[in-house]
This record gives sequence, C-alpha cells and structure tokens, in this order.
Amino acid sequence: MNKPQNIFLIGPMGAGKTTVGRQLAKQLHQDFYDSDREIERICGVSIPTIFEFEGEAGFREREAKMLDTLTQQHPIVLATGGGSVLRPENRTVMSERGFVVYLSINLREQFARIRHDKNRPLLQTENPRETLRRIMLERSPLYESLADLRINSNGRNMRYVVEKILKRLPPPALTS
Repeated sequence: MNKPQNIFLIGPMGAGKTTVGRQLAKQLHQDFYDSDREIERICGVSIPTIFEFEGEAGFREREAKMLDTLTQQHPIVLATGGGSVLRPENRTVMSERGFVVYLSINLREQFARIRHDKNRPLLQTENPRETLRRIMLERSPLYESLADLRINSNGRNMRYVVEKILKRLPPPALTS
C-alpha cells in the first residue's frame, strides 16, 4: 500500500514556503500547516510579540516544540520558519519524518519581497539588507545539508515552483 509522505519546506524568509506549501498540499490532498502561524494560534499573539517578551531564545523553544508536534502528523505539508534549521533537534525531526524541500532565493529578490514586512522581528534593524546577508551566510549551509530537494524560487511564480516539486518528489513509501 502506498503511504503519502510528509513534505517539509525550508528556506529563508520570503522564499515562498507558505504560498507554495498551501498549493502543494492542495495538489497532494494533504493537510497544510505553517509552523509560525500555528505558534501564533496557540499563543494567541504575533511572532513579534513573542520576540518582544521572550526574545529569540523563547521563540526558538516554542518553535522546536511546535515542529516536534507537527512533524508527528501524517501526511502533511509544512512550511517552516526560516530559522527552524538552527537547532539540531529540529533538523533531526525533519530529516527523519519527511521529505525536505529547500526553497532558495537570492538576497536581492528576498529583500524586495520582504523589506516592508513589519512581522519579521529579525529585520527590525538599522540595516535590514545586511542582516539578511548575515542570516543567509549562517543558514544556507544548514538548508543545503538538510534538503532532499532544492528548488530556486527566484523570479518564479508559485505554480511553477509547485510543479517542479511535484515532478521531483520520490514515489510514496510502500508499507505492508
């Protein structure tokens, strides 16, 4: 019997994980979750508010718990937060519980997509472009090492990216 698999979308903020994930889930007839939205739903406050009161460390703790919970569901498509790869335990649960798709994007397009978004606490700095560059340098190797598949979302519409992913997904696992 074919068993559908979990698909976890990773990559930097603004790469299109949520937009692509929703459509991918629809195409695969699977439930869709966005880990950041689930954290907000459970907490009853926005991510920036969590950062304000608990700092990044508090948010990362909540994120790790949410990823553990969500990745145990099956089958789902999950859009993760850009920093979800920072903790080794998050990388482990994603690699062990699903197929990981890295949506990559270059810095110029990323900045153009998110420069006006006030819901990005890590970008509330004097030089958001430099902050993005620094974050990209830190996280890119983690995204690369975790990914089962890498898709570049630069200048691409959501339908194109979804079709690329669908064409390159491995066949569902066989279970007895």
